[in-house]
Amino acid sequence: MHIVITGGLGFIGSNFIRHLINENKDIFITNIDAQTYAGRLDNLKDIESHKNYQYFKGNIQDYDFIENIVRTYKPDAMINFAAETHVDRSITKSQPFIETNIVGSHVLLEVALKEKLKKYIQISTDEVYGSINPPDKFTETSLIKPNSPYSASKASADHLVRAYNKTYGLNTVIVRCSNNFGPYQFPEKVIPLFISNALENKKVPVYGDGLNVRDWIYVLDFCSAISLVLEKGKNGEVYNIGGDCELTNLDLTKTILKKLDKTEELINYVEDRLGHDRRYAMDTTKAKTELGWKKKHDFDEALDLTIDWYKKNREWVNRRAEVSVTK
Repeated sequence: MHIVITGGLGFIGSNFIRHLINENKDIFITNIDAQTYAGRLDNLKDIESHKNYQYFKGNIQDYDFIENIVRTYKPDAMINFAAETHVDRSITKSQPFIETNIVGSHVLLEVALKEKLKKYIQISTDEVYGSINPPDKFTETSLIKPNSPYSASKASADHLVRAYNKTYGLNTVIVRCSNNFGPYQFPEKVIPLFISNALENKKVPVYGDGLNVRDWIYVLDFCSAISLVLEKGKNGEVYNIGGDCELTNLDLTKTILKKLDKTEELINYVEDRLGHDRRYAMDTTKAKTELGWKKKHDFDEALDLTIDWYKKNREWVNRRAEVSVTK
C-alpha cells in the first residue's frame, strides 16, 4: 500500500510515519510538508533514507504541486495531518489557520476526488465540539460548536470532508482526538513547554485558575488508532479517540513539577486565554467496539517516557524558538 501523508514532519505526523515504517514493511510513504516552525526535517532524521519513504517540500494549498505528486505516484490513500494547530497563535493571527486548515484541506479533497484515491483520512480534534460540562462526554454525533479560530478552521475542514463524502462519494473518514503528548512535540504546547521550563527552573504559565480540564493521550496510542482507521475505518464515519484521562491544567502542572523534583513556586498564574474552553472529554466507545482499539500506555507511564525524552534531547529543544504560550 502506498500512502500520501501531509504534515508528516509535525509532531503527530512524524510519530505516525515512524510507527508505520516500524510496524509494516509493506507500506510505502510519501510525505508532504511545508517545513514550518513546528515541522522540521530532523523530526524524521532517523528514517529519511529508508527505502519505503520519500519526502517532498511544499504547501497543501498548492493544487498543481499536490495533484502532480498524486498523479505521478498513484497512492492508495491520503492522511491529512497538515495543520496550524496552536490556539494562541490563531487568536493573535487567524489567517494562516484559514489558509492551511480550510483551503489546504479543500485542495487535498479535490485532488483525492480527481485521482480516485481509495481512502482519505482527516485528522481532526476534540476542540471542534467546543466545551462540555461533566459528566457528559462528546460522541461522534455531538454538535460542532468551535470557540476559537483554530477549532473553527478545523471544524470547517471536517464539514468539507463530510460534503465530499455525501456529494461526490469520496471514501472519507474523520478522526477526532483529545490532547496528544509525547516526543517531538514543539515546546509551545503545555507538556513539553512546562518540562523544558522546569528543567531550567523557569516559571510555568498557567492560564486563569488552572481548572480547565483536558483529556490526555500518548501520541503512540493515537498512532495505533489511526492505523486501525486506515485498515478498518468505515466510509463516511467519524471516530473519537481519547485517553480517558481527564486532568485539570493545574493538576497536570503539579504532576510535572513533582516528577522533576521542582516546587510549586515555579507556577505563574497568568491572564486567561480568550474564549478558553472549560472542559473537553471524549467518548471512545465507537473506536473500541468498531475498530478494536485500546490504548497501551497509562498516563503516568507515558508522562515518564515523555519527560525522559525531553531530558535526553535538550539539543532538539534548544534548536526551537523560545516561546511562552501554552495549549
